[in-house]
Amino acid sequence: MPKPAAVPPRSGGQILIDQLGLHGVELIFGVPGESYLAALDALRDSPIRFVNARHEAGAANMAEAAGKFTGRPGVCFVTRGPGATQGSVGVHTAFQDSTPLIYLVGQVPREELGREALQEVDFVAMFAPLAKWAVQIEDPARIPEVVHRAFGVATSGRPGPVVIALPEDMLAAQASVADAARYRPSLAKPGAGDLAAVRARLAGASSPVLIVGGGGWSEQAASDLRAFAEASALPVACAFRCQDYLDSRSPSYAGHLSNQTDPALARRVREADLLLVVGDRLGDATTAGYTLLEPPLPRQALIHVYPDASELGRVFAPELALVSDPGAFLEAIEPVGGSAWAASTAEAREQFLAWSKPAAGPWPLDLGTVVSQTAERLGGEAILVDDAGNFSAWVSRFMSFQRYRSQLMPVSGAMGYAVPAAVAAKLLDPQRQVVAFVGDGGFQMSALELATAAQEGAAIVVIVVNNGMYGTIRMFQERRYPGRVVATELQNPDFAALARACGAHGESVERTEQFLPALERALAEPRAAVIELRVDAEAITPVETITQIRAAAQGR
Repeated sequence: MPKPAAVPPRSGGQILIDQLGLHGVELIFGVPGESYLAALDALRDSPIRFVNARHEAGAANMAEAAGKFTGRPGVCFVTRGPGATQGSVGVHTAFQDSTPLIYLVGQVPREELGREALQEVDFVAMFAPLAKWAVQIEDPARIPEVVHRAFGVATSGRPGPVVIALPEDMLAAQASVADAARYRPSLAKPGAGDLAAVRARLAGASSPVLIVGGGGWSEQAASDLRAFAEASALPVACAFRCQDYLDSRSPSYAGHLSNQTDPALARRVREADLLLVVGDRLGDATTAGYTLLEPPLPRQALIHVYPDASELGRVFAPELALVSDPGAFLEAIEPVGGSAWAASTAEAREQFLAWSKPAAGPWPLDLGTVVSQTAERLGGEAILVDDAGNFSAWVSRFMSFQRYRSQLMPVSGAMGYAVPAAVAAKLLDPQRQVVAFVGDGGFQMSALELATAAQEGAAIVVIVVNNGMYGTIRMFQERRYPGRVVATELQNPDFAALARACGAHGESVERTEQFLPALERALAEPRAAVIELRVDAEAITPVETITQIRAAAQGR
């Protein structure tokens, strides 16, 4: 038997970059650091593109958005200490959003470990509760093995982030080691008996609701969902910030579950006799603070399909639990006759259509009309990115999502997500329009990623909802401590001028009739564009004003 050919020595940095290329990585998002110069040098001759963000939080959010958009691990590279800690917000979002992510961290040299050297952190300990796996590589010959495992862990079962710490001298050291094979996710599939049990329970129900969400979805899974739901006449409720899992034009689409769910949909979920939950954990935002379902034993019969066995039964005790990838389940499940609930599904559909139609408010600039006009103009084909904040209630309620993947929003509720996520989406799919909504507070957390957009040629459109405050916190302040406003007011810069300073188009809008022409100008720009919406601070939610919230709280 011939001996295998000798493998020429390579630096650890070169081995690492070669593994990333082997696993299909085309973009790395990061901020350069001296702790991983050997890897940066290897990128000089690699086809992998390094996107140089302005802040590690922006880089990590870009990588998380890339993982969410493609279903393949997004990759972020940061330096030790401040770099890793500043980017940890993206790791947390990837964990809560079930997004595959590889987070590479430069580390101090091996001989300095444990001495609290400059910027040294025990990254394995730090990221243990934030990641699926955290590891430090101290031998360059182990890089192919560890990176292969990292991609598998990030994409198998419930997807999530993996953190790899890389000592500086290890990346510079030489090793003769062969490349690994390309990773393959390990995905659980349902058995025939499981599928038969699901269909039998559905057939015996009178008012079932199908809830979908979580990570690990694909365009094919969304297509299979639609075919199964419509053939079974099932009403579908999308979990928090998972609205693009089912085309909102589908007769089965009944709305989404969030912090401000349509009361009719909330009532439907509470009164259902069977909930079939596919892919979602049933977290607090989706369940309205664990009130739509009550732990540990829900009133509704619960069938829970989830890719990780450790999650099943952790909060809610299901009558039937299936460990399965959501796509594999939807590919295998056959429709059931839905005549018993078809009329109820049609009613749910009508309720959704009524809920998603904005009524013009008394404000000079009406946010519901703005979102509705944006939805009509984009026609369901654009990628819509949203940040965290009360303004997002208008986006979630009045925006139309017609294909997977057309929605990128942080389930984690992390502010500062929208601008970097929009940059990543545009780089990954340059032909599609990318529009981001962000509040004035969240925008200022990552506004300078507009400079990254300019450098990378990412012609995104950012709509900044400026109400001069941290709106969500102000709302809770008024509910609990009415009239006692502390720390939530913002003195903002001129956002349009800030955009222009970053090389983007910028303009401000103060009246509803000004918006659509401004949107057309922004979409026509060959560069990034910012539209600042100067909205009335009273318009704090789609259904209540600050004055109403305060009055209700004072009348308790």
